[in-house]
Amino acid sequence: MQSPIITLPQTGFVRQPLLVGDTRTGTPGVLPFSPSTLWRRVRAGTFPAPVKLSERVTAWRAEDVRRWLDEQGQAA
Repeated sequence: MQSPIITLPQTGFVRQPLLVGDTRTGTPGVLPFSPSTLWRRVRAGTFPAPVKLSERVTAWRAEDVRRWLDEQGQAA
């Protein structure tokens, strides 16, 4: 079975499973690293900070992630 191609929306917000994948469903993410690496990069300032949308919902601006990918020389 072939893995689906995951793409980022042009605008809006994206949650962590879209970025780094979801191990429960086997869905790949658009970033080549794990959730712990994602948060380590956020803390280090080498990946865009997320936005707290509500008490239990944290997401990243798709535009910020696309900009970061462009700076890394990767396509989304």
